[in-house]
Amino acid sequence: MPETWRRRLLALVLGAALPLAFAPVSFYPLAVLLPAGLFYLWLHASPREAAKLGFAFGLGLFGVGVSWVYVAIHVYGYTAAPIAALMTLIFVAFLALVPALQGYVSARLLQRHRQQGNFEVVALLLILPAVWLLFEWLRGWVLTGFPWLNLGYSHIDSPLAGAAPWLGVYGISGLSIFSSGLIALLLRQKAWRRKAVLILVAVWGGAVLAAQVEWTQAIDKPLQVSIVQGNVPQITKWDSDKIQLRLDTYANLTRQHWDSDLIFWPENSISVFYHQIRQSYFEPLQEEARAHNTELIVGLPYKDLETRQYYSSLLSLGKTPGVYHKRHLVPFGEYVPLESLVRGMVEFFDLPMSSFTRGERKQALLYAAGQAMAPSICYEDAFGEELIDFLPEATLLINGSNNAWYGDSLAPHQHLQIARMRALETGRDLMRATTNGVSALVDYRGKIISRSPQFETFVLQGSVQPRTGATPYSRLGNTPVLCGLGIIFAWLAWRLRRQAVI
Repeated sequence: MPETWRRRLLALVLGAALPLAFAPVSFYPLAVLLPAGLFYLWLHASPREAAKLGFAFGLGLFGVGVSWVYVAIHVYGYTAAPIAALMTLIFVAFLALVPALQGYVSARLLQRHRQQGNFEVVALLLILPAVWLLFEWLRGWVLTGFPWLNLGYSHIDSPLAGAAPWLGVYGISGLSIFSSGLIALLLRQKAWRRKAVLILVAVWGGAVLAAQVEWTQAIDKPLQVSIVQGNVPQITKWDSDKIQLRLDTYANLTRQHWDSDLIFWPENSISVFYHQIRQSYFEPLQEEARAHNTELIVGLPYKDLETRQYYSSLLSLGKTPGVYHKRHLVPFGEYVPLESLVRGMVEFFDLPMSSFTRGERKQALLYAAGQAMAPSICYEDAFGEELIDFLPEATLLINGSNNAWYGDSLAPHQHLQIARMRALETGRDLMRATTNGVSALVDYRGKIISRSPQFETFVLQGSVQPRTGATPYSRLGNTPVLCGLGIIFAWLAWRLRRQAVI
């Protein structure tokens, strides 16, 4: 095999192994070591070859890490296996274009700096980490964003997690990829080995020290909560003969836990519009809840009878009724881009309720059991910069998700890991309700208080502590990280201009 193909194969293997750094395996050292290997391959590659290496790395990373897309399309989207496999491959290849372009841009920058002094130091500690972080941020923003498998999430249980309240998940990604550069430099230059080790100790030790700062404080008494995981088969979501099964399951489980302050149902736990069953179903249930001094938050579709638009929503049915409409919809799952062109091509594009309307960016908080809640629905919790719109007023986080789309795959575990990061970034306890697992209660440090089993009808009980105050991240969002990237790229440009003048 020619040397170039061996290098591409190695890049593919490095990418395919990287998902092991994330849940459920969660071996976070790989998030540092494997990108260091890719940096080693990119360091002296031409832009064209660096793009091919990046594409191979991306095929491995997303081919393994988001393989659950096939489950959603084939098993629950009723699409034939060959077509589902082709659609998944196209999706993975599209995502792989990001590290391909990242490799190309990195190599072009490396070429321009190759004749400068301390080339490998600048390349491995500034250029390659900064471009990586820039493209990770772009992937979470361009075309509505797909921030899955951002490096920072793999560090939710590592020492670097201490940086989350300060800089958010992108800040942790930055520290992780900077550590990768240090590892590569340590292997490349003997003169830098001691310095690299000392800097690594400083970075990771600094994150541990940063974790000692308490940004938020407990207020009021803990809430006793029950999260209802109905585990009703996904196929019943659109089966009119099985709607009553869903209604009965959630109502019966709820009635067993009137001793809770708050009972929480997941996203689209009920698959009919609220107005259709308000009088026959929800109002009697509300009366029972009030009689027991209990409040409900439920996930279901909500139709605006004036505009005829419908939303994926969370409704608070307690003393302070309110509704939250999902703001960040899933392309092709909840709305179909280029709808007039792709409707009818495959069954997955024609699923019922796949034309949801996006909720307004600015919405009121939900109130329940005397507390202000910062709501998110399903993969909205992958966008921390959007969740902080509700802070610092909110005292708790709530997330309702329908994980039944992904079966027994990596997705539910990866999603819980992402949700934990939101709790850590904001310094708030989190209630997470899912249709079939993993439901969880998470504390303000991102640690799991309790969790449900998967694929079981289950009611998760426990307590969450309302908190007040604000972390630096909840106030500033990604601004410090983006400013840091701006400073790095400005310095690199100034360095080139100065050399040109000389």
